Amino acid sequence: MTDSAPVPVPPRRVVVTGATGKLGRAVVAHLRDVGVDVLAVDRTAGSDPRDVAGEFLLADLTDYGQVLEALLGGTDEHGGRVDAVVHLAAIPAPGLLPNATTFANNSAATYNVFAAARAAGVKRVVYASSETVLGLPFDTPPPYAPVDEEYAPRPETTYSLNKALEEEMARHFCRWDPELTMLGLRFSNVMDVEDYAQFPSFDADPRLRRWNLWGYIDARDGAQAVERALAYDRPGAEVFVIANADTVMSRSSAGLMREVYPGVEIRKELGEHETLLSIDKARRLLGYEPRHTWRNHVS
Repeated sequence: MTDSAPVPVPPRRVVVTGATGKLGRAVVAHLRDVGVDVLAVDRTAGSDPRDVAGEFLLADLTDYGQVLEALLGGTDEHGGRVDAVVHLAAIPAPGLLPNATTFANNSAATYNVFAAARAAGVKRVVYASSETVLGLPFDTPPPYAPVDEEYAPRPETTYSLNKALEEEMARHFCRWDPELTMLGLRFSNVMDVEDYAQFPSFDADPRLRRWNLWGYIDARDGAQAVERALAYDRPGAEVFVIANADTVMSRSSAGLMREVYPGVEIRKELGEHETLLSIDKARRLLGYEPRHTWRNHVS
């Protein structure tokens, strides 16, 4: 078996949780555009009527019964066999709610999705992990750069701790059921096109964005990564860093590291603006290649 990327063959019917979130909207739209039958699920209908265009189900993922019903196709007018689940729902960042609330919500929702998928016979799960498990906000410098999936998680917040535990949970679900495929995508900071206007201001102080090594992910490329992950059919648990190919900065990546993290080992010759969140594994195994950059949207 070689480490070659699969040809994307998306499942026929997919449940996407967190469907009205920033990344969720892009994922739902992209999967529908490539012909996937998507049941969009969230606990809120969102503020934009387009968020609930197409098949949509309001559900509380902290209630196992509601999750199981959705994945079994048991809700009236939302029937049909579910082939895969994309789990993006979560309180999306640290500090938005008290820590215990964040942990209780996110851990329960993810356990329920994982357990319900197994009970429903859904063998493919793609879920949102996070760049935060790499050690953000890097008050302790990274062990080397570009950072990758080869060192143990370094959660520094309750939100990140939960993401690290979700990755461990996925490994054990796959140990219990060797036919499961569970892929954790460590998404960088999700951006829409309208967010790019602020990027030039980051150059004034490189420390403003050092907290994630100047990384980002265009929501459209995040959606592409999900499509690629859904095509990956080797059983077992894997994690992938998902970022754009460049940084948010006009300064060179090597120069940023010399200025802000001068003692950190640089493990490869860096391109001018090359991401410091390594996407080499996602390129190799998923065939992921970012198609968008903020540089095309800011004059």
